Amino acid sequence: MKLDFTIDRLKRMAVFARVVELGSMSAAARELDMTPSAVSQQLRQLEAETGVVLLHRSTRKLTTTEVGQAYYEDCAAMLQAARAADGRLGDLRDEPRGELRIAVPIGFAAHLAQALAPLMHAHPALSLRVFADDRQIDLIAERIDLAIRIGRLADSNLVARRMAEWRHLLVAAPAYARVRGLPRTPAELARHETIILSVINRPEYVDLHRPGEPAQRVRVGGRIVSNNSRTVLQMMLQGLGIVRLPEPDALPLLADGRAVPVLPEWSLPSLGVYAVTAQRDSQPAKVRQAIAALQAYLDAHTPSSLAGA
Repeated sequence: MKLDFTIDRLKRMAVFARVVELGSMSAAARELDMTPSAVSQQLRQLEAETGVVLLHRSTRKLTTTEVGQAYYEDCAAMLQAARAADGRLGDLRDEPRGELRIAVPIGFAAHLAQALAPLMHAHPALSLRVFADDRQIDLIAERIDLAIRIGRLADSNLVARRMAEWRHLLVAAPAYARVRGLPRTPAELARHETIILSVINRPEYVDLHRPGEPAQRVRVGGRIVSNNSRTVLQMMLQGLGIVRLPEPDALPLLADGRAVPVLPEWSLPSLGVYAVTAQRDSQPAKVRQAIAALQAYLDAHTPSSLAGA
């Protein structure tokens, strides 16, 4: 859209408003770091552009003409709008407010609630819209401020910050262990029912490590595949197979007896937990403080050897 005025015209309108408010060209010149002659030139140019006399000039004082007074009021409103815009920008930069749009894997939602609750309680002007999906959401298309992603990241123009690494464990329900037994070796794992979390159609492998032995890569599968981590978890609890879970999700199930460990003497690779944004610089306060809150939560709930940088 082509503007019907120039940036220079806006500047002259601002100079005119300050001359009226301060009562003299010299006072306005001092405030605006201009010479009085430059201020006078700006006013003459403005009157030439508008085709009207805006000020009565005398040796003692300046007064607005009738038209000049009306024009001044609109110019003053323009200046006030600019000040308000700067103030709002400062608030958004320095104080969390407005809507924070955040995308997380479904299984991370419980951690998100705990991590962001203090921030939400402390800042009533901040609202939250959560996009919980185990598929990766397009941050730009959905106007996402912040995404949490777990695992290997695809190359992209997005900016990722590693906050932690989570160990993953293999677990099963006691009912499954009673009926099917549990694998004693990685090779036996391939013959068991594994409930797969997958958002793309490809074979699933589990990499297992134990000190002093070669790493083992096992292709696993079963009758149940889902793109929803909560569904996978519930299927496991019903005794339908073995699942791979992040350690923070698995430990409470192991502690209260709802799950038992599978191949506990073997370990799986840790997966990174990342805060992902569409841009690196000039993040508003709501994003900066949300990342800080998540980092604090993950530091408190991740073993020190795996905590974020």
